[in-house]
Amino acid sequence: YALTVTNVLVIEANTTGNPARTDYRSDVLASADWFRFPYPGQWGVPTVSAAGVIAMATGAMAGMLESLGDYYACAEISGAPPIPRHALNRGIMVEGLACFFSGAMGVGNGMTSFSENIGAIGITKVASRRVVLAGGAIMIILGLCGKIGAVFTSLPESVVGGMFCCTFSMIVGVGVSNLRHVDLRLSRNIFIIGVSI
Repeated sequence: YALTVTNVLVIEANTTGNPARTDYRSDVLASADWFRFPYPGQWGVPTVSAAGVIAMATGAMAGMLESLGDYYACAEISGAPPIPRHALNRGIMVEGLACFFSGAMGVGNGMTSFSENIGAIGITKVASRRVVLAGGAIMIILGLCGKIGAVFTSLPESVVGGMFCCTFSMIVGVGVSNLRHVDLRLSRNIFIIGVSI
């Protein structure tokens, strides 16, 4: 903000602006509605195609696999015991129901666990369920306010990149720390680690 106010980040002639300035996307904030409630069919009648079904099924499978890893990483980073199979099944089922509900309400993305949240737990050291529930309630309420979404949309890409550097470094650290449970004397395990890197 200080670099924008002092004009250190100048806007060059014949350009739309400097993406590092905090006022680069200020028009988004001005044009956003104060309150917006999602409703079914807000983007028109849904269409179904084979390509769409295959793409969404592939994305759902990838999301389920990522969620399984996130559940284990979250348990590891928060010091919880290993997750039982019934809890994993319940978590995947709830994510599936949330995806169905979000699609029915016209939301453009599915609901899944995010590795960034695991990184946030690692950085803040806060893994309380009450905090997560309170944060979820706050996000639902703020999600109905278009101006709040516009503020996040107008964040400069350099700021978002800095946040990603912090959270993804924690994700990689947690992933590497999970390797202590792996027998690295087996060539199979070394191959899997090598291919994934």
